[in-house]
This record gives sequence, structure tokens and C-alpha cells, in this order.
Amino acid sequence: MSETPNLSLSLSLSLSLSLSLSLSLSLPLPLPLPLPLPLPLPLLLLLPSQAQKHVTVNEALVTLDAIAQISLRSRSLANPPSEFDDGDCYAVPAGAEGNWSGADGMLAIASNGGWIFMTPHDGWIAWIADELQSATRVAGQWILGMLAGAQNGAAAHFMIGETEYDIVAGDSQTVGLEIPADSVVFACSARVVEEVTGTMSSWSLDVEDGSITFGSGMGVQEQSYCTGILSQPTAVYTNKSVRVSPMDGSFTGGKLRLEAHFYRISLPV
Repeated sequence: MSETPNLSLSLSLSLSLSLSLSLSLSLPLPLPLPLPLPLPLPLLLLLPSQAQKHVTVNEALVTLDAIAQISLRSRSLANPPSEFDDGDCYAVPAGAEGNWSGADGMLAIASNGGWIFMTPHDGWIAWIADELQSATRVAGQWILGMLAGAQNGAAAHFMIGETEYDIVAGDSQTVGLEIPADSVVFACSARVVEEVTGTMSSWSLDVEDGSITFGSGMGVQEQSYCTGILSQPTAVYTNKSVRVSPMDGSFTGGKLRLEAHFYRISLPV
């Protein structure tokens, strides 16, 4: 009889400890934040007890979708666009404002009504949609038309300059397209977008000083074209302005789309 209270107290303590342990195990533990991967892509890892796992997963999927085959809408917008779709990707230029402020040089990827920012790495290749050209990331810059590069900064590029030109009444006229100095030109092609009119029977395409001719006797009807391929690549050491000229008459109007195709180098640093 004298040991009964002790037994009761022991059972009570045991039950209390068991209940306390049970309650402790059933309470949610504090959740640590997702951790970034120690890899070039700073994607977030899921943790075992993480709440709202879908948020982390969805953000990672949007990021991967944007950079797996990078297509940049633009690299020249200083302010975020007012309308965009998830996955739209932009290269943020220096001095960007608004929601891109402080993200100079980064990629801005649209996600869930906002923006995810990522630092692009050297060697990444992107298509720039509003320029219709590919670019390679080198030393923190997007370099157009890069064919090859060296560790000392030297590089080879193949590039295209383009313009659309409304022909004005008169004779020979430059079209606002230049072949840059220190380049090797392969061709200057053209397409008649709107019929070339006037008293001439055809037209020619060359540079203003007459040193390079890309074609003559070109057709005037819409969709006529000039391939403009030179018989041999020609080195250009000063800027050359592209020119159109009427043959056997004069112009009154028309519209041309023109492209200069040329090779350039970057010097070693």
C-alpha cells in the first residue's frame, strides 16, 4: 500500500513525457529557405520539409525554359516592357530603370507577372530577336556574329548590315547603308520591295566612290533582286557608302531592302 502513490506518480510522469514528446513531434519544424546550387545556374534546391514546393520548382522551370535555347527579345530596352509573357527574356543594358534598375548586364526573365534575374556567363550564345542576329557572351558583352576567338581577345566575326530605302526622284543616291572600315566585304544584296519607277530601264548597286560594284542591269519589278556577290572578297580600309543608280534614265520612286555582308576582326588586347 505504501508504494502505490509512487507507482501512480511514475505512471503520470511517463504519460506526461509521452504526451509531450508526441505533441513535440507533431508540431511543424521551422522551414529553412531553399539553397542555391553551387553551379553556373543559381537554381534553388528543394528541402525535405519545405512548404509550397511548387513555387521553387516553377521558378526553376521558367528559368531553364528561358536559357536552354536563349532567345533575347532585345538587348537595348532601358525600361521593362509594359506587356510580356512568362518566359520572355531580355538582356538588361547599362543604366536600366524601373523594375530593371540595378540589374545591368543581367538577363531579365518574365515570370508570374514579375522578373527573375540571372547573370549570363561567357560562352553563352543567344539569338537577339529584334536584331535577327546571334551573339556570344564574351568578357561581359554580347558580341555579334562571332566565328572564333582567342584568349588574348582577338576574334573573327561575320556580320550583316541592313536597311530599307525609299528611292527619291533623281539620279544616283546613297541608301544609308555603310560597309565599315577595316572589313572584308563579300556581297551587298538587295530586294525590290516596291516597284522602282522612273525613265530608267534598270538600276545598279555599288559604293559611292565607284570602287566596288555589286550588280548592274537589275530588274525594277517588285520582288526583283540583286545577289551582289563579289567575284572575290574585297578589303575595305575606309567606310564605304552603298549607292543605287538609275541606268539610262532617272528615278521617280520605289523601295529597296539592302544587306551588306562582311567579315571583321577584333584585335588582341
